[in-house]
Amino acid sequence: MELHEELSKLSDTLKQQRDEIRLQIHLATADLKDDWEESEREWGHFKDKLAEIIDESKETTVEFIEKTRIVGEELKVAYKNIQRRLTS
Repeated sequence: MELHEELSKLSDTLKQQRDEIRLQIHLATADLKDDWEESEREWGHFKDKLAEIIDESKETTVEFIEKTRIVGEELKVAYKNIQRRLTS
């Protein structure tokens, strides 16, 4: 699988998780809301980095792309943890 395709799929998964959590967050505790706000900041960083990677006019290194993928994977875990706490 091409790296751009992998990152695009990861982005789609993150968007879906984010939308589902946003619907439930109004019922959450203050601690969980803090976790959500931190995840929102990370989401912003991820989107910015992904946009730079997708913009073919900009040269990106393999290291930059890998770091972006790692941020996305960490965000995916954070979203799963928040979802788990919301349904507990």
